[in-house]
Amino acid sequence: MSEEGRASTDESASPGGERRGDGDVPPALGARRAPLRINVVTIFPPFFEGPLGLSIPARARAAGSVEYRMVDLRDFTHDRHRSVDDAPFGGGPGMVMRPAPFFEAVEHLGARAPIVLLSPRGRTFTQADANRFAEGEELTLLCGHYKDVDQRVAEHLATEELSLGEFVLSGGEPAALAIIDAVVRLLPGAMSDHDSAYGDSWYGRDVSAPSYTRPAVYRGHEVPPVLLSGDHAKIAKWREWEGLRLSARRAGLPEPVPEPPRKKRVRRGGGGSRTPTVGPSERTAAGGDIDSPARARAPDSAPAAEGPANARGKHEHG
Repeated sequence: MSEEGRASTDESASPGGERRGDGDVPPALGARRAPLRINVVTIFPPFFEGPLGLSIPARARAAGSVEYRMVDLRDFTHDRHRSVDDAPFGGGPGMVMRPAPFFEAVEHLGARAPIVLLSPRGRTFTQADANRFAEGEELTLLCGHYKDVDQRVAEHLATEELSLGEFVLSGGEPAALAIIDAVVRLLPGAMSDHDSAYGDSWYGRDVSAPSYTRPAVYRGHEVPPVLLSGDHAKIAKWREWEGLRLSARRAGLPEPVPEPPRKKRVRRGGGGSRTPTVGPSERTAAGGDIDSPARARAPDSAPAAEGPANARGKHEHG
């Protein structure tokens, strides 16, 4: 942090904007040498007590994979009212959080990067950020409130600004809690089946395929038959296509539809006549099967195989 930022004691920025990340799959997070230390600087430490004491955040702490430290920003004020905000320079509505309590709180912690200011001006938090934070040793989250946070906090104290999206919250606390949950679920001991995380949205893909469970028919609504088929290859292809379809829908793009395979002509021995045949596993999705997205349409140049065996020669793409 700069000397200019350290010496500042006055005012003029807020909590809570951009697109999804690349969804890189994180390497396996084996046993940590030391727990991830998460510092949260806020004027409302009790906001976090309930959520961090439940479910996965609590399990990660019990496993020794994470330590939570709540820092009350008002402990770093120097007036009898413990004021953390003041009127903005230049006039205008609302109150702005002073820089001094943030700087002094972070210096008291001895915190190292990443130091994240939750702000609508920041880029959108992504799964790639969660992966990066989970692999680190320390994470400090700065929660704003009121109208804004003095811009010198963003420029001379925080190492990055993050947002949950293009909307405004009352404060940075809900955004900080969402980031904590996304990070700690990746730590050892947080999830009973850590491998299940690798099937989630944004892990090497866009959104994941939809899920179904019992009963197979509920109020007349049936589970897709392919999921009841027991054919794991077909199920995997269905999930791949559904993920692509729902990702396109989410992006406002036309939904991809698996193309029916082209009928193949098989040369019958000696006669020279060609009779179209279709392999039993090359039906469309409506018939219960689906082609691989990578082979939705067979190349025109692909040679037809000789003999009747061609009727099942591409079963691996059925």
